[in-house]
Amino acid sequence: MLKPLKIKNLVIKNPVILAPQAGITDLPFRNLVSSFGGSEYSTSLTVSEMVPSASQVFLLDKKKGNEKIKRLYERYSSNTLISVQIFGNDSDIMGKSAQINEALGADIIDINMGCPVNKIIKNGCGADLMKNPKLAEKIISKVVASVKIPVSVKIRSGWDCEHKNAPEFAKMIEGAGASFIAVHGRTRSQFYSGSVDLDIIAKVKQSVKIPVIGNGDITTPEFAKNFINETGVDGIMIGRGIYGAPWLLYHIIYYLKTGKILPSPSIEDRKSILKQHLASMIEYYGEKAGMLNARKHISWYSKGIKNSAEFRNFINTSKSLDEIYEYIEKFFK
Repeated sequence: MLKPLKIKNLVIKNPVILAPQAGITDLPFRNLVSSFGGSEYSTSLTVSEMVPSASQVFLLDKKKGNEKIKRLYERYSSNTLISVQIFGNDSDIMGKSAQINEALGADIIDINMGCPVNKIIKNGCGADLMKNPKLAEKIISKVVASVKIPVSVKIRSGWDCEHKNAPEFAKMIEGAGASFIAVHGRTRSQFYSGSVDLDIIAKVKQSVKIPVIGNGDITTPEFAKNFINETGVDGIMIGRGIYGAPWLLYHIIYYLKTGKILPSPSIEDRKSILKQHLASMIEYYGEKAGMLNARKHISWYSKGIKNSAEFRNFINTSKSLDEIYEYIEKFFK
């Protein structure tokens, strides 16, 4: 069921992909996710947090640099491909941003045309571009012409239930020269409510010849298999399902390849993974920023465990790293 995916000169051995997520898919998290499964069952591609193309181009043109932006596409493994997701509404700037990221080592440039967040939409970026296919086509064509590496585009099923234009939009994406498409089976108006629309993803797959990656509601290996069967996609992308479960991609890949379900990590194993994750964030960001950035992750690891609400409250208010480690030891037992 799970076959390697060839994109130009790249081979995505296991096309079960970590979705781009602002504030989530930083270097420590990408590193952690890719550490599960060894060479046979680990994910082969992860995607960075969104890079604001205009800010990136401005800062680097002015030779000011920006440590936060640079960190978005840092490599962590020579064995894992990295896609850098950029967003914007100016084709020339998007082209320059793509070139910058190619020069910095990106294997793939992904264009965000699916983000539903208001601050992105109001600037004519993200999912707003699905209402403006002419501009979207101009942007994609410019980015494709600006780099030698593959270009992908991430979209939604449409703007709202009356305007589910993903299949037609996908044809435009293919015509503009993109190498593959990732589609989240919800409209912008839905944000993350309701259920993923597998039918629209199947229609996207049927409308184009380039590979299609499906996204939405994939939280278990069994649903991942059903998702692929129902839509015929060439790969899947996992977003919110991985919160507090960085081993999920490994478990899905293992199931798709062997038909066997791996057991969930024990409480003790979950604690060990959490402590590893926290330590990597402290090392990467420094103690203060690392603690703040880690809060959401630490809270997610407690899901389904008795007294998790009390645990989350403590983690979200504590200002002492020693206290946090001590409380983790007490809670996960």
